[in-house]
Formats: sequence, structure tokens, C-alpha cells
Amino acid sequence: MSFSLTPKRKKTLIILILIVAGVGVAVGLSLYALRQNINLFYTPSQLVRHEAPEGRRIQVGGLVVKGTLKRSPDSLSVRFTISDLKNQIDVVYTGILPDLFREGQGIVANGRMENGVVIADEVLAKHDEKYMPPQVKQAIEDAGHPAGK
Repeated sequence: MSFSLTPKRKKTLIILILIVAGVGVAVGLSLYALRQNINLFYTPSQLVRHEAPEGRRIQVGGLVVKGTLKRSPDSLSVRFTISDLKNQIDVVYTGILPDLFREGQGIVANGRMENGVVIADEVLAKHDEKYMPPQVKQAIEDAGHPAGK
């Protein structure tokens, strides 16, 4: 039994190959775009150990260390330190902080790590007195302290 490509089979085969190649390119581009937009969560301890990639978008969470909030007198730039009760890392943010932002409370900052400092483009604060972001709560519990108490 021999297999020969008739013009109709050849056309069908080419269309099938083009469809498979098109789907492959679409999946590849989608995965590349998702990889670029994923914010991986890190604790201050992980950042101190240089586990986060420099310049890549990340999330970092922790408690704002009391007495570390410094506001620039001539801009909306602020600098503060967050901690997971093991290590601390500085965060720089330009913008209006959320109304619920307080020293001693948990926050999550979205941004990138540059030269040992988190350059945040978004700061998220807890939305009530008892809430703490799950990642921050877990990092504090991993440090051996009861979270939220």
C-alpha cells in the first residue's frame, strides 16, 4: 500500500500545518506575556538574601517599621522600611499612600528591586483592623511570631 499526496491531500496537510503552527505561536506569545506580568511575592528576608531578580516586577509584603516613614518635603515621594520580623528592607514610593497606611501595620508593595531597595509603583494597605495580607501573615508566622496579635 503506497501513500501518495494528491493535490487535495497536499492542500489539507498544508492547512493543518499552518493551523498547528499558528496555535503554537499564539500559545508561546501568551505564555511570554503572562511571564512578564506575574508578580512573584517575596518577604523582606528573601530580598535580603537576594532571591528576587533585580529590575523584575515583584510583590513584597511586611509590617511597616515604626519611625521609618520619611516624606519628601517637595514631592509625593516617601521612604519607609518593612519587616517580616527577621529582616528589613527599604521601600521608596512616589504617590499618595492609601488612607489605611499606618506604621506598624501590614502592607504589600508592587514594584521592582533595585540596588537593595524596593521601588514601588503601588502600595496596598489592609482594609480593616484585623485583616493582614495572607503572604505577610505567613511570613510573620514563619519568623516565629503570632501574626495579627
